[in-house]
Amino acid sequence: MSDLHARAEAAGLSRRWQDAQGRDQTVSDEALAAILDRLDTDVGETVFVSGELGEEVPLPGTCRDGTALLVLEGGETASITIRGRMLPSINQPGYHRLEQGERQWTVAIAPPRCPTPPPGKHWGSAVQIPSLREGAGAFGDFASLASAAKALGRAGAAALAISPVHALFPADAGRFSPYAPSSRLFRNVWLAPAGEPVAAPPALIDWPSAAPDRMRDLRIVYDQLDDVQSQAFERWRQEAGERLEAQARFDALHAYFHARDRASGWPDWPEEYRDPANEAVARFAAEREDSIRFYAFAQWWADRALRDAADTARDNGMGIGLIADLAIGVAMNGADGWNRRGELLIGLSIGAPPDPLGPDGQNWGITALSPFALRRQGFAPFIDTLRAVFAHAGGIRIDHALGLCRLWVVPEGAPADQGAYLAMPFADMLRILRIEAQRADQGRGAIVIGEDLGTVPPGFRDTMAKVGMLGMRVLPFERNADGAFLPPDTWSEQAIAMTATHDIPTVAGWWKGRDLEWRARIAGRPVSPEDSANRARERTALWQAVGNGAPKPDEPATVVDAAIAAVAGTPCPLAIIPVEDLLGLDEQPNLPGTIDEHPNWRRRLADTLDRSLATPEVAARIAVLNAR
Repeated sequence: MSDLHARAEAAGLSRRWQDAQGRDQTVSDEALAAILDRLDTDVGETVFVSGELGEEVPLPGTCRDGTALLVLEGGETASITIRGRMLPSINQPGYHRLEQGERQWTVAIAPPRCPTPPPGKHWGSAVQIPSLREGAGAFGDFASLASAAKALGRAGAAALAISPVHALFPADAGRFSPYAPSSRLFRNVWLAPAGEPVAAPPALIDWPSAAPDRMRDLRIVYDQLDDVQSQAFERWRQEAGERLEAQARFDALHAYFHARDRASGWPDWPEEYRDPANEAVARFAAEREDSIRFYAFAQWWADRALRDAADTARDNGMGIGLIADLAIGVAMNGADGWNRRGELLIGLSIGAPPDPLGPDGQNWGITALSPFALRRQGFAPFIDTLRAVFAHAGGIRIDHALGLCRLWVVPEGAPADQGAYLAMPFADMLRILRIEAQRADQGRGAIVIGEDLGTVPPGFRDTMAKVGMLGMRVLPFERNADGAFLPPDTWSEQAIAMTATHDIPTVAGWWKGRDLEWRARIAGRPVSPEDSANRARERTALWQAVGNGAPKPDEPATVVDAAIAAVAGTPCPLAIIPVEDLLGLDEQPNLPGTIDEHPNWRRRLADTLDRSLATPEVAARIAVLNAR
């Protein structure tokens, strides 16, 4: 084995991998070398170990056989004996401390499984918050979400899934994708309710106009805080501590340099501002104290409104409530990249290897937590991230959950096919996930859904099922090797059932070929006869699976009804119907692989949900879902 290959193996980089067709692929030496050059593989001395409830825990080589002191999370202590570097079983889940001489280790003990959905079979919906019409603003916000949760809860829904609400870049209205956040530790302040209703809200959100307007409206709210509100904010700010101050400093600096130089992020700032510990940053904070206080306030206002939406969901009968979404990574030039640089894979983007849908691979332009930094820091960055997303949620969906096991990493600036898989500390992360899920939602526990679509490693779904993480079964993808759609009653019980996701066509749009039309329009050509013929065959195949023997319809509304009924009839404990399918809409929220060629994350619903759900067509679909 060459030195390069040995270094790659030690770092957890895979030289070989299997593609979606099961074919073996090999990573070039040039790609391996470029990735290794960007990895800080030092993990230091082991400070964190994890294990299962009631089982012995292997300890690192720095722990000697003999006596040690175990300090349980609740404060109880016990003298224990270490034999064969194995810690005797612990029957209390949580984060404990093992002490031996001058050394100590965090010992994370996980419960066997994530929390499960309530007994029975339930349904929910999924919404893009800015698309909501409740409140009649230029785009929907957390107050709109509360109104939508009320309407859906009263209609019988047990859950409401939302796209990520992580912090974006408040001063840059062009960066509105929820999956490329500045930080996953804080909120998207554009979704904080403020301002007066818009007379005639447009069908498409004009982010360059609407986002600055929202920030101006938030400034008015901030300037008009009364004494009680100011005191509540200051208490929250003090509790949030240095992490919030760093976020607010970043947002204030970003606003300043974006206005002055159109700087997109911290790498574009003057050198003295690129390190949050520099004196120049402290001077900036002192000189612009009110600006930093405003950005901290915006976080408080947003978090408070999200909490209210979660409470509204529960108060209106939702047994699960809001299902939050955890993006797989963050923008490299955002707040986390500035303030928590040592936690991230700086210099590397994450994405996906080449597959039939993306023959050149995918480079998502974001980065992720470093497995080496996680080990160095006792997994604190992962714990912090989970706690932020679990707050105010009865469940979470982990975007690209395969990233808990391995990440496709690509050197910054390189094509996506010049990447490799980097192993993640899967077992440790799953144990932490179970601990945090059990503690979430004010101790009630929160369900965990993992997006297990794409090139799935062998055994990954079995591991998910073992620990109680629900997968995702999406109607267009549930097919056998011949391409025929699987009967709904054969779908996995260890997953949620969905008609679609935000990244694929709605049922009506797929039936009408809207996705084909969009791709053809972007390519500057008509839909090809081959694509049209293939979709016609697929329509026949879908109808055979969901049509119950009825003649194939011409209009998509009947197909939407049948698709929702089919998903409702699966053995999955939770069926999630995106609001676009519940309403029978043609257009999808996002078209992957596009930037501004398609109005991604800009579409708005035509009416409020309470009125839309009351229409006969939609009410009939809800009745089918309530009969699960």
